[in-house]
Amino acid sequence: MTTEISLVLLILGVAIILFASERLRVDVISMMVLLTLLLTGLLTTDEAFSGFSNPAVITVWAIYIISASLTTTGVADFIGQHILKVAGINEWRLTFFIMLTVGAMSAFMNNIGATAVLLPAVISIGRRAKIPVSKLLIPLAFGSLLGGVTTLIGTPPNLLVSAALADAGLEPFTLFDYTPMGLIIMVSSILYMIIIGRHLLPDRENPDTSNLVGQYKLRDYLTELKVLPDSPLIGDTISESRLGETHDLTIMGIIRDGRVRLGVLPNAHIQAGDLLLVKGAANQLLQVRREIGVGIEPELKLSDLDLTSPEAAVAEVVISQKADFVGRTVSEVEFRNRFGLTVLAIWRYEESIVGRVGDIQLQLGDTLLLHGRRDRINALQSEDSFLLLAPIELEQRRLNKAPLALIVFVAMIILVSMGTLHISTAAVLASIVMVLLGTLKMDEAYSAIEWQSVFLIAGMLPMGIAMDKTGTAQFLADSIIRAVGHLGPQATMIGLFILTTIITEFMSNAAAAVLVAPIAISAASSLGVDPRAFVMGVGIAASNSFLFPIGHQASVLVYGPGNYRFFDYTKVGLPLTLLIWVLMVIFLPIFWPL
Repeated sequence: MTTEISLVLLILGVAIILFASERLRVDVISMMVLLTLLLTGLLTTDEAFSGFSNPAVITVWAIYIISASLTTTGVADFIGQHILKVAGINEWRLTFFIMLTVGAMSAFMNNIGATAVLLPAVISIGRRAKIPVSKLLIPLAFGSLLGGVTTLIGTPPNLLVSAALADAGLEPFTLFDYTPMGLIIMVSSILYMIIIGRHLLPDRENPDTSNLVGQYKLRDYLTELKVLPDSPLIGDTISESRLGETHDLTIMGIIRDGRVRLGVLPNAHIQAGDLLLVKGAANQLLQVRREIGVGIEPELKLSDLDLTSPEAAVAEVVISQKADFVGRTVSEVEFRNRFGLTVLAIWRYEESIVGRVGDIQLQLGDTLLLHGRRDRINALQSEDSFLLLAPIELEQRRLNKAPLALIVFVAMIILVSMGTLHISTAAVLASIVMVLLGTLKMDEAYSAIEWQSVFLIAGMLPMGIAMDKTGTAQFLADSIIRAVGHLGPQATMIGLFILTTIITEFMSNAAAAVLVAPIAISAASSLGVDPRAFVMGVGIAASNSFLFPIGHQASVLVYGPGNYRFFDYTKVGLPLTLLIWVLMVIFLPIFWPL
């Protein structure tokens, strides 16, 4: 093993550890990898930054824009909601149509976006049908991943392994090369979920939406404080009282002269005799009552109705992958000033986080219990950072632009499938035309792009170049062949599939595809077989992350709303992963002979 190979393996190992630890953002790690390869002399400047001009990266950001256009015009909503309606209230039929619908959508749009579009609708349907949403949301997430492997543009790993073929001087995959294998996997997986998988899902009752306060265990943290005649708060506005900064108390409403005013504005004045509806820890309330001249009303019995008025309401939202404040605390985000809403509690990984919510770092998939004015809550429907857990009215979409978006999208598919345009050219053309036609505004287009994913992919692609240039890919391929090569090409393919399956659970699936694809190509060349079977196997393995919720953002999104536990995914996902392994061994060599 040469010094260069050792150095590449060291950089690769450190990158995988950092990806798995989640201490740094994946795009930051990716840029660190790129710069390390450049500064150590393993790559030239042109090679190091070539990822930003790679057609796969161009295609990825263009597809994000196209997906957003299908969402803003209501096309995705229309398809999802109307297909789901035919399922009725039967659990297995719902499972079937949910997975089929999200899978069909994910074949041509971002699978995280497809999950996000259908998430509120599935929750609403589950509650109306009195079927636990825990029985429906993992099928929703898994269906989006399965649909992604049915076309070249369904998921970034498909594009990236195809780009690896092109970089190696081989024929890349076309739009529907994945379809035969992808459909077999998707249909078999849906049948598995209906016959076996749904019985392995937890049967947890739907949350009692009539009493979110009780669900989030907030009763001990909400109370009424009566403003006494000598209170120093008298005459101050809510903002001037500084109860939040000095005592970690949040005024959520004022009861004055028998009239309840919820979602009050920061400039509302406090008067003697007011009853302040306050959120705060019990010890804080007892500690400060003398300091601020208030009395505690001990007989208060709170429910959601107490927090609801014509002006104010309680709502649940899930933090989406678009949020720019993931990793920051509620206080650092200045949540109330930014969104005009109060965070009452956070639901994360099976439990409610209450008390000093302002000090909690927000994470992707967190479910927030919010309180505030109804107009502020409604405004969240246009915020990319959140998924409001209630059906979004189609009237808020640009429905008049839906036919245009659909025509442009279908035209793109036709041009690519006929070989008239390369997928990257067609995708960029379609995204620009959609903006020109007004289906999406330009600032919305920029916002729709998952820049973290773009930088991740662009930064990790040079690692593939370094692995090929230094002989690292060949070294790893030879190691795998020495271990299982004597068992034949199929055993080698399974070894690559298992390797990809494992590492994609702990790092980005795009990064996993970029890292393993060159190894697969080298292994196939050493065995003298067509590398496309190996490479397609890597793409499929990287796209299907079923073992843990952290394996894919679509799984993270449904974790909180489904009230899941960590190993609920493993219980359902492990047999599914084994099924896909078997399907790969049987069918992949038929379509791509070894």
